[in-house]
Amino acid sequence: MDIRNFFSRIFASGDRSPYGGFWFEPVGMHTTAGMRVSADGALQLSAVFACVRIIASQFASLPFTLYRNRPDGGKDRVTDHPVYRLLARKPNQYQNAFEWREMMAGHLALRGNAYNQIVTDGRGNITALIPLHPDRMQIVLATNGDYGYRYTQMNGAIITYSRGEIWHLRGLSSDGVIGLSPIALARNAIGGAMAAQDYGARFFANDATPTGGWIEYPGSFKDKQAREQFRESLQESQSGINHGKLAVFEFGMKYHQISVTPEDAQFLETRRFHVTDIARWFGVPPHKIGDLDRATNNNIEQQALEFVQETLGPMAERWEASIEAELLFDDEDLEAEFQFSQLMRGDSQSRATFYNMGIQSGWLTRNEARIAENLNPLPGLDAPLRPLNMAEEGSNPLPPQNANTS
Repeated sequence: MDIRNFFSRIFASGDRSPYGGFWFEPVGMHTTAGMRVSADGALQLSAVFACVRIIASQFASLPFTLYRNRPDGGKDRVTDHPVYRLLARKPNQYQNAFEWREMMAGHLALRGNAYNQIVTDGRGNITALIPLHPDRMQIVLATNGDYGYRYTQMNGAIITYSRGEIWHLRGLSSDGVIGLSPIALARNAIGGAMAAQDYGARFFANDATPTGGWIEYPGSFKDKQAREQFRESLQESQSGINHGKLAVFEFGMKYHQISVTPEDAQFLETRRFHVTDIARWFGVPPHKIGDLDRATNNNIEQQALEFVQETLGPMAERWEASIEAELLFDDEDLEAEFQFSQLMRGDSQSRATFYNMGIQSGWLTRNEARIAENLNPLPGLDAPLRPLNMAEEGSNPLPPQNANTS
């Protein structure tokens, strides 16, 4: 092998200087399809990008609330707590709350882990949450069984953090320390999709015709060298700037093109299977990422509810449990919650029926219904209504209406 070609291939794939990003990027994993799969490389697949985007953006749009539990079982909203201001307003000087939560949810969905440096003031209050890229983070085990974190910055500098300095959101884990990477687990499925996409790009770059073919020659070449010279001459006359030009054959030669079917040219079945399979890995209904083959008016609404309940719901619970355990003090008696009411809203007729039933049954006030619809409360609508034909067991019945006597 030519040593110059070897190093040219080595150095062509990225900046390998101390300030380049090559040395800090994951190498990726080989798959049975022959592709090297990494988290960033997988995002080039439209199905993977769409799954991560829909999970991250919809989760980031959920309103965050912080409650203090009351003795009677009720809850009071808390808006003057440092953690609420960070998660609902501005977690750091670089990002707003939506951008930061979308980034963290994307790291969690794609890599199984999300990290933040916890910045505190002199009194122990958290003043900022600085995101750290999961690919640059390593878990460092101590001899006493505890662990810390080692982070490699863009300039190559290494910083070591204790457990208390890092807020670690982890996905499904097999050891309780680090979350499993969905891309690593789904590498063969994603690698197959990447191989199909790569082959399709090369196929259509060749005018949607197969690269293979064969030449029928009634005679025979003098020797192997003559045959190779003819092949190289033919390839040179049909490649580069000569691509698409008419070929002329002599001595009774005939060119036979390998036939291809429309299904092979469009890769419909293969590409459709990979879209559905990737959606299954991420827990996203196929219609959410544009696959409407099996979608109907009847099942889309049900699948949307299942996405909220089975994908976003567990993610929200994961965040809430981690916030309460890692960012809040135990004696504060505070509860973190992400609100799903906006995603669970039906059409206007369904909402009107829901509010009407709640108001008439007495468990919803008219002002609560107005607030749920982003309307300002009105005076005199805070008291719940009591149905006239219902009363609690053992209570005095309503006084009878005065009857007219003659």
